[in-house]
Parts: sequence; structure tokens; C-alpha cells
Amino acid sequence: MQLTQEWDKTFPKSSKVDHEKVTFTNRYGITLAADLYLPKDRSAPLAAIAISGPFGAVKEQSSGLYAQTMAERGFVTLAFDPSYTGESGGEPRNVASPDINTEDFSAAVDYLGLLSYVNRERIGIIGICGFGGMALNATAIDKRVKAVVASTMYDMTRVMSKGYNDSVTLEQRTQMLEQLGQQRWQDAEDGSPAYGPVSLELQGGEPQFVVEYAAYYKSKERGFHPRAINSNASWSVTNPLSFMNMPILTYIAEISPRPVLIIHGEKAHSRYFSETAYEAAAEPKELMIVPDATHTDLYDQLDKIPFDKIESFFESNLN
Repeated sequence: MQLTQEWDKTFPKSSKVDHEKVTFTNRYGITLAADLYLPKDRSAPLAAIAISGPFGAVKEQSSGLYAQTMAERGFVTLAFDPSYTGESGGEPRNVASPDINTEDFSAAVDYLGLLSYVNRERIGIIGICGFGGMALNATAIDKRVKAVVASTMYDMTRVMSKGYNDSVTLEQRTQMLEQLGQQRWQDAEDGSPAYGPVSLELQGGEPQFVVEYAAYYKSKERGFHPRAINSNASWSVTNPLSFMNMPILTYIAEISPRPVLIIHGEKAHSRYFSETAYEAAAEPKELMIVPDATHTDLYDQLDKIPFDKIESFFESNLN
């Protein structure tokens, strides 16, 4: 595994933290690449946070920004590339799995808990966008996680199986599965998976939220990164298959009595994901709606991401 060593993030390097590239292996034997951010002062065992997302992004983008910022505030943080993406291992490339990507969070907890300067009883996780849903799922199943934040959350199993606002009919779902089955025959004949067109190459007439995605992922001043699927590549055509009948938030109430903080933008097209997840979760839980914020504002807009709230949430609950 060849990891870049130069600073290639989409945000400036902070002088307040130490940074290093690290690797760890998940339960399926896939080696994950990550950026470890450390407070300069770490004399005592510290609380730690594992961070990933958005779906189709890399650790050099939003998750790294969250990680570096939380490290500035005194936490050991780990921003990782999910399996099969970015600098992490796994073949074929650019595929996702609700199971394996949930496991990726637990593997990050494994790694953090073995660090001598981390108190393994004080580990939380943050999931952004599609990895907000993965983070909630991971917390439900992994009782070592003491608190969880989901920011601008998508439930990828819900949107892939039911479409936006649950608009897909049974007939449409059946047709989609028929097409995916036919694509499997083609992939089997070819000996490799087919991939769609490059993500977010706008042709005109796209919905506003797609325009906002492109404004983040395609802008070299903002979020473009050559290793990000959403910036520079595409998912495999059959990628939706494992998401179609594995609703990952089924057991969200079992996070309780550990606390949940769900953050979403007031103007985000995806706000309903967070609202229904909040309803399904058990106490203690909190839903924070950020005024005037869109979905992608919570990727990188420092005046919109409520870092003070996230800091106080983890300081109160990782104790």
C-alpha cells in the first residue's frame, strides 16, 4: 500500500495538531488508510473520535476537516477512507457495502483503543452524509462506542431501495433489480465490474441539490480531490445491490442509553433522513437543525458546522 505523504487535503494544515498517516485492518482483512490527528498536548489518556464520510468522498475532504478541527479541541481523531475507496484496500474498486462500511467504523475503534494515549472507554464516532447512517448502525451494534454524531445524514439503504422521499414503487424497484441482475451476467462475462459515467458531470437541468454537490466536489477551491469517487470517478453499476434489502437503521433505538446527536441543515433536501432517524432513536437524543444550511454546507462551511456543539456533546458524553 503506497500512501501519499505530502499534505494533499482540501483544507489548510493546522499548526495546533500533529498529523500522521496510519493503516489498520478490519474484520474482513481489508487494510484501511487513515489520517490520525493528535492534539499537541496529550500528556494524559484522551478521548478519541473515529470519523468518515460523505458517501463517495475521501478522508482528505470533509471527514478530515472534522477530524483536524476536533483534534484542535483536544480529541484524538481518526479520519479514514472506507473499504474499496480512496487509499484503503479492497478489490474491486469503488464499491460500498452497508455491512463492511459499518465494520470499518468498528475497526477504527479497534485501532484507536490500542493507542497508549487514548482512553478506550472514551471513544465516539462521527459519520457525515451517507456515513452518518453507517455511524448510527455501527453504534447500535458496537457497545464500545460511547456517543455518536451524525451530520447531514443519509440512510443509504433507504435512498437506494426506495428513492428520494420513498417515491419508488414496487414495480420500479422490481425493474431496478431485474436490471442489476442482468448487469451481473455482463460483469461475470467480462470478468470485471462495469462502472457508470464520471460522477457529477453536469449537463444542465439537474435538481438544485445535485448542483450543490457538484459545487463542492468539482471545485478545486472547495472540495475536489482526485481520489474521491464523487469528484473524479464513479461507483460500480451493481453497487446498489447490497443496499436494497438491508435497512441499516432498524436497530437505532438500541443505541440508548448512549447519546445521539443528529445535525442537519434547515434547507437540505436530505433533512427528512435525520428527522425520521431522530424519531426512531431512543433517549438520550438530540436533533439540531442549522438555520439556512444546505446539505453540503455541513461538509466544509465553518460558519455553518456547529463545532462548538459537537465539542460540548463529546466532552459531556465521553467521560
